[in-house]
Amino acid sequence: MQDAVFIGIDVAKAEVVYAVDGSGDSGKVANDAESLLAWLLRWPGKGHLAVESTGRYHQLLANLAHQAGWRVYVFNPADVRRYRQSLGVRGKTDRNDAEAIAQMLAERHARRRCRPWTPGTASQQLLDALLRRRATLAVHRRSIVQATEDIASLAGALAQARRAIDALIEALDAQILECVNANEAIASTYQRLDAIVGIGPQTAALLANLLHRIPFAKADAVVAYSGLDPRPNDSGQHRGRRRITKRGPPEMRRLLFLAAQAAAKSKAARPVYEAIRAKGFSTTQALVILARKLLRVAYSIWKTGQSFELGRLLPAAA
Repeated sequence: MQDAVFIGIDVAKAEVVYAVDGSGDSGKVANDAESLLAWLLRWPGKGHLAVESTGRYHQLLANLAHQAGWRVYVFNPADVRRYRQSLGVRGKTDRNDAEAIAQMLAERHARRRCRPWTPGTASQQLLDALLRRRATLAVHRRSIVQATEDIASLAGALAQARRAIDALIEALDAQILECVNANEAIASTYQRLDAIVGIGPQTAALLANLLHRIPFAKADAVVAYSGLDPRPNDSGQHRGRRRITKRGPPEMRRLLFLAAQAAAKSKAARPVYEAIRAKGFSTTQALVILARKLLRVAYSIWKTGQSFELGRLLPAAA
């Protein structure tokens, strides 16, 4: 296989479906380490391989391919969906998805618009996994409470379930903190980020891990990665409503939005939120803007190694 060969992968829990751009070659491979490694090593050379971000199901293949010398790319599922629709494909199958990913990779590579994916260290990947599990537990805990809290006969069972889930979350929090402290650089950044008004331990851990894993060149890059950047909707003299792109990790946006809510309620940062609202923005818009400000402050603190000062958020508020 030559370096110019591009392979798209549609990943599921049990298997992956691959397609080679321009050749018609496709097939299925079980999504386990032994099968994937055998498939990767059977090729005579190393090329370009792209997968959709699927939470955790794509990670085994991405790690194995990177270790085997492939150039790996992880695409945003929304981008893949829009690209597939632009091709005019009349049906959706795993093979069609794999072919679309392969073609998208080839085109982006030709235009130099894709950057190879690189895995974090073992501790960074573990921290990512722990944070994802905690987020899942928090969501399920809220769903269980909402589904049963109005049934009086289940009050005792609900309280017991909540205590059990809370204990599990506390155990995860302890593991997350242990994982953070295992890396001196991440631990130092975590402590400075945790001091930012509104930002809590989970957000600080996520951002510290992210900033040390991906070399963002500037604050705009990390804002774009988060999906909190506004998308223009202009045509001629028309200036449409801006909406955030939502291109990045949903959990990152959720935590930053919660951080903005906490900051808006705090005595220290309340003037920042009110100044934004005074410009005519709605509550949600103001919180999104404040979340972006918090993210920019976090990037600045990581980049400069300095501690948080309220004046970074809004000089007038100091």
